[in-house]
Amino acid sequence: MRTQMIILLALCLGMLPLNANNPQRKEPYPQQRNIVYLNPAPLLVPLAMKQSDYLQFCLSQDKNFNDRNTILSKPVPWCMFNPHQVLKTGTWYWRFRSVSKSGDELPWGETYSFIIEEATPKFATPPFATFLENIPQQYPRIYCFLNDHLEEARKDMRSHPEFEEMITDSRKALAMDFSTDTQPYKHVFTMSEYCDNLNTAYQMLQQQVYADKMVANVRCLLPIEPDERFVQNDFSAGELVYLLACTYENCYAYFSSEEREQIEARIMKILSYYYEGRILGREENMFFDEHIWQFTIRRFVQASLVVYDKYPLAKEYLEYYYELWNTRGPATGFNRDGVWHNGANYFSANAVSLSYMPTLFSYITGTDFLQHPWYKNAGMGTAYTWQPGSLSAGFGDGHEKMNGKPLRIRSAFADFLARNTGDPYATWYSSLNDRYKTEPETRLYRLASGKHRPMNHELPINAPKAVWFRDCGEMIANSSLNNLEQNLSLSFRSSPFGSGNHTHSNQNAFNLHYAGKAIYHAAGHYMNFSDPHNLLSYRNTRAHNTMLINGIGQPFTTDANGYIVRMFNGDHISYALGDASRAYCGISNVRLWKRSFEKYQLEQSPENGFGETSLKKYRRHIFLLHPNKIVIYDELEAGEEVRWDWLLHSPVKFEIDKQSSLLTTVYEAMNVKSVAQLFCEQKSDITQTDTYAAAPNEKIAQRGEDFTPSWALTASFGPSKANRILTIIQVEAAGDRTVEIVRGNNRFQCGEWVIEAELNAKKPASLSIHNTSDKAVFSYGKQNLKIEGQSYSSKAKGNSVLFDQVDGKWETQEMGDQRIQSMGKW
Repeated sequence: MRTQMIILLALCLGMLPLNANNPQRKEPYPQQRNIVYLNPAPLLVPLAMKQSDYLQFCLSQDKNFNDRNTILSKPVPWCMFNPHQVLKTGTWYWRFRSVSKSGDELPWGETYSFIIEEATPKFATPPFATFLENIPQQYPRIYCFLNDHLEEARKDMRSHPEFEEMITDSRKALAMDFSTDTQPYKHVFTMSEYCDNLNTAYQMLQQQVYADKMVANVRCLLPIEPDERFVQNDFSAGELVYLLACTYENCYAYFSSEEREQIEARIMKILSYYYEGRILGREENMFFDEHIWQFTIRRFVQASLVVYDKYPLAKEYLEYYYELWNTRGPATGFNRDGVWHNGANYFSANAVSLSYMPTLFSYITGTDFLQHPWYKNAGMGTAYTWQPGSLSAGFGDGHEKMNGKPLRIRSAFADFLARNTGDPYATWYSSLNDRYKTEPETRLYRLASGKHRPMNHELPINAPKAVWFRDCGEMIANSSLNNLEQNLSLSFRSSPFGSGNHTHSNQNAFNLHYAGKAIYHAAGHYMNFSDPHNLLSYRNTRAHNTMLINGIGQPFTTDANGYIVRMFNGDHISYALGDASRAYCGISNVRLWKRSFEKYQLEQSPENGFGETSLKKYRRHIFLLHPNKIVIYDELEAGEEVRWDWLLHSPVKFEIDKQSSLLTTVYEAMNVKSVAQLFCEQKSDITQTDTYAAAPNEKIAQRGEDFTPSWALTASFGPSKANRILTIIQVEAAGDRTVEIVRGNNRFQCGEWVIEAELNAKKPASLSIHNTSDKAVFSYGKQNLKIEGQSYSSKAKGNSVLFDQVDGKWETQEMGDQRIQSMGKW
């Protein structure tokens, strides 16, 4: 139920104040050092640089701003400007100035410049004036995109597959009576959910009983003003304004003029409180404010839409949110991947907004907002990062959900994409994960939109084995995505988004699943956003399959970032190179985390996994050698001698052969086993434990958590200033023997795969892999190599080279480090 989801989100976050965990932009964007994500690029100004009531922007390809095509904005109260037109390639110049309400203009500030490249994705949206001109004058407006289809949809309503579900949900809503409750606002979440169910039935059946109940519920609230604590919670405030606005526009005739004025006043009070005191100038400059983007922006848009023509301020709010979406939506404004940077599990909290907002804007403006690059990649992103019947890729809060059932709202979002875009990945995904059929919040759209699912729901035959989600810093590789019961899935993260909100301190971490279940997976339980278990175990780097430096991991900050700088997708070899050299950067200065540590009398100390390190390099090369072998090659350097702690987590106990560094785990439920072997010139001390640094509080468990202990293995090397570690992992049926790895110096024979790795840290790093059967070849760090008996010279010694089949065609690819996408932060 939606109510349960929202309440759980609030509980997990401890009802934290808005913006408590969200650093603000400090410099204008974009500038020369920024890589522009989208054409047109939005112009963003830090709130601290706004010196009066308004900002005015000037944009031109003439650095003197004298060109006749120079764009001059009107003065606006917010700190953003979207040109709403595709910009020509080349260098652009921009500046801004502050303007007072009385029209006093301060001098123009510094001139900034940025480059629009030919390859920059193009997506321009209409100006707000277009949106404003086309808003329907009559009610209802919130779901105005359904109005033209309702009459036709009602004809066959009773034969629709979701008719019985609709009736069941609406009857539950009809049965609930809030009229005698003296504290009605504590039921707003439930009322809002029931409003959806009642409104769906009312729109489809046109029976008075549903409208009467909607009105009755709102009338329970009108005699009492919500208290300050209620209004300050952005979840409850958003649900309230939606409940009021939706009932107001659909049941307008049933309210007296006094009641209408009460409803309008209550809506405007909340909208004004957030816009003027907590959002304006901040939201456009915030790294990522998860609450606002999850529910609140949609609710505030809906409420503003209903009353915009009665209150000029509501029209201003509507314009702000329209521009905010076009500047920072749908996914931070710096994400074109189609995946959710805040973790696959928390995508579910955003799925309805990500469906509703483009639908509303597309209908009113006549421009297809689903042509944004993020939406064009969202089908693949949805399918790959949380496969049907599987654990999620494993990055972020809620990664441990073990029921193999991605939330039904995720299914509903994929169904939405399938109906509107025909995306084959979304169609395939929602055909296997078809829980959308019972999802009530998006049901009205499925009933009334007239949009149908594509007939073909097969996975595309050219579905890539591996996908690089470059902006978010994730790579997913599968051995057999079209055979999920035998699929080996490798997920890898090294993200420019760092650690913040619902993401974890896990740069250069990987997870490995077979048939959707964990072989190696991050440990811990998401029970509270910032309790000791979360701080010291779950979110902490020590809970993930990456590295510690002298026992120290990555702090909780967006500055603790990483990057996937190279990636190859071959039929036989899938490869990524992650760089987490900057991720081990001390302690967190984010107010939320500092307060959380103080609350539980904990320190960000080396003993707890935090502090300064002398790390200079941590580059992890990771491969899926199809179908069942994983290779990891770690390059490690520090400014002084350190202990290198290599981490691995499993749901079952490891069998450890310390002499050969052989690590075996047997998974009886899956009838598979995994054998990992570490190779290094330095001796290792291998230990394992099934206890956490801070145990989860089982007394507050409320989501069916499985507290069966997981096992954390640490292989410690050094101390040394530099190190190289090679790991070879084999996954086999439990009754089959894994191939014995035959070593000769730096040459490792693993069945038909031959791996040569330079493990002497005093020599330049190099790695080569070739298959003696199918002739696939990978090389890193070598200038000259042999491919099919022919000499090949790489463009640079440090480049990675792959000779492999891609879509059935053998070809050679070469790649050096790719330019870093930095979310516009610097």
